[in-house]
Amino acid sequence: MTAQLIDGKLIAQQVRDEVAAMVAKRTAAGKRKPTLATVLVGDRPDSAAYVASKGKACQELGMGSISEHLPANASQEEVDALVKRLNADKGVSGILVQLPMPSHLDEERVLSLINIEKDVDGFSPLNIGRLAQKGREPLFVPCTPFGCIYLLEKSGVKIEGANAVVLGRSNIVGMPAALLLIGKNATVTVCHSRTKDLPGTVRQADIIIAAIGRTEMVRGDWIKPGAAVIDVGINAVPDATKKSGQRLVGDVNFAEAKEVAGFITPVPGGVGPMTIAMLMKNTLRAAEIQEP
Repeated sequence: MTAQLIDGKLIAQQVRDEVAAMVAKRTAAGKRKPTLATVLVGDRPDSAAYVASKGKACQELGMGSISEHLPANASQEEVDALVKRLNADKGVSGILVQLPMPSHLDEERVLSLINIEKDVDGFSPLNIGRLAQKGREPLFVPCTPFGCIYLLEKSGVKIEGANAVVLGRSNIVGMPAALLLIGKNATVTVCHSRTKDLPGTVRQADIIIAAIGRTEMVRGDWIKPGAAVIDVGINAVPDATKKSGQRLVGDVNFAEAKEVAGFITPVPGGVGPMTIAMLMKNTLRAAEIQEP
């Protein structure tokens, strides 16, 4: 058996095309163009690259983009003041603070300052709280978990009634993904470093979301035949055949898993493209909330 490949690039492009069409319709009607403001503190190359890719996506979809860059030694007060200024700016639809921030800054405090109607990353305690409560809906869902669920649904994977295992309990991926699955009536187990018999637990899953940050940790014999596997991991491993000297792999051993699973995402080209696509979708939604 060979798994059906879930093409994140293709599905992400479909989302982007839909967003671009809606943006064009809004601007043609004389409404403000959805605009994303990014806040980068410091000079981490990976963070700068992520921010640049978000700005490029906005441009490609006809949306506005504002990039705010503060030095690594910026004070808490300076960061707080910048977020408050962006909250008050009616030309800004969504605010994204690039994480991680320098260690002297209080990330939780900064995120809690973002107006819930502009929290396009979905990390506000108010949005996460709504996600966790039955019968409540968050204004925004964190982009990577949102993308994971979207991939499952677009691929025809039945979530309701399924046994799902989420590997990893981060605030950014693992916990929101688990809450989304519960909201769609799956029975969910969240696994972590203290889980007993991890392979045995994973083998019970109809759906696996791997976001544990360990290179190819999930082996083929961990997977129930026919299960859907969503691999969020991005890990660099040495590869002399590549110009960079390395290649990217996931948290799942793809070569083994694809022979057992029913559906599987590749790395790269699976979840990665969905994260920015869902951020664009959230930014459009923010504009629609603020100016229906």
